Formats: sequence, structure tokens, C-alpha cells
Amino acid sequence: MIPVKCTEQQRAAYTKAIIDQWHAATADQKARGLQWYATAHEFAAEIAAGETHKGAGVLAALSANKSWAENCRLARKAFAEGRASGHVRDAITKANRIMEGTDPSEVLPMHLKTGAFYVCIADPENPDAVVIDRHAHDIAVREIYGQRDRGLGAVGRYNLLADCYRAAARDIGEVPSKVQAVTWVAHIERSR
Repeated sequence: MIPVKCTEQQRAAYTKAIIDQWHAATADQKARGLQWYATAHEFAAEIAAGETHKGAGVLAALSANKSWAENCRLARKAFAEGRASGHVRDAITKANRIMEGTDPSEVLPMHLKTGAFYVCIADPENPDAVVIDRHAHDIAVREIYGQRDRGLGAVGRYNLLADCYRAAARDIGEVPSKVQAVTWVAHIERSR
């Protein structure tokens, strides 16, 4: 597990790893990654009958430990049936509260992955939000952790990696969520 408080040298190494993964992405991977959150934004609007924030919130609430395809299926089903299902109780409760009208920012942990995922889907051009999931972590540390704990529930560790993605995004000249999405697409496709 990476340290919560790291040296500037470690921070620079994580940032460089992200930048290297960006540059290693193919043109096709970059194109798809750059559009990833915009496409998710459109899907959120579609499933929630134009209430994009609500759709983004439900997608985020139902995202933990699910593939994107399964996440989309569960969110679409929740809106079609008027109730979430097919996930752990906490995720279902959050999704249902959002569908009932509670602002997603009052339901989701805004300082961690699901909160950031909501923001990135709701506002794909947000200049600050970035999703740190297991893949984003593994990209930054240049190691696939597999089933080992990454410690991303620790706000300090999460923020450290989010800051590295923001630094990489400044260097690249892109918003952090797009850097994360491009590197995620390239990483996932290389891992297969």
C-alpha cells in the first residue's frame, strides 16, 4: 500500500507514470477516453428522462464493484422499475434516495470515488474532479495489485493520487477526468 504522506519524489513518480500511460495510449484509446464521461453524461440524461444529475447520481451509487455494462444495466433497470435492486443494501438505499429527489451530493461520499464519479458524469468538463479507482491507482504505481488492498478508503491516499492526476492533466493540457479516462481505457485494454 502506498504511503498517505509521500515524498515529492514519490509524488513526481506517480504523476510521471500517469503521463507515460497517457502517451502510451493509442489514438483510438485517446479518442474513446476523451469522450467517456461525455457519453456517460448522455446516458445519465437518457435513463433519468433529462434529469442528468439524478441519472449520474444513481450510476455512481450503483457503481461499486460493478463493470460499466452492469452498472448501466442496474441504473437503467432502477429508473424503469422505480426502485434500485441487484446490489448491496447501502448502494440500493443511496440510489433510491437519489431517485426520490435527494441531491446526490447529500447521499454520496463526495470525497471518495463514488462522489467523484457522480461529478465527472454530471459535468464532464469539471476542472477538478477525478475518479481514483483501483485501475487509476495501479496506473500511478505502475503495478497491478490484483486483489490486494489499495487503501483508497483513506481520504489522504485518495487525495494524493487525485492530486497526481491533476498534476498530470496540467502537464498534458487536459481536464483530470479525461486524463483518468484515457489512461483507464489504455490500462484496461493492455491488461486483457
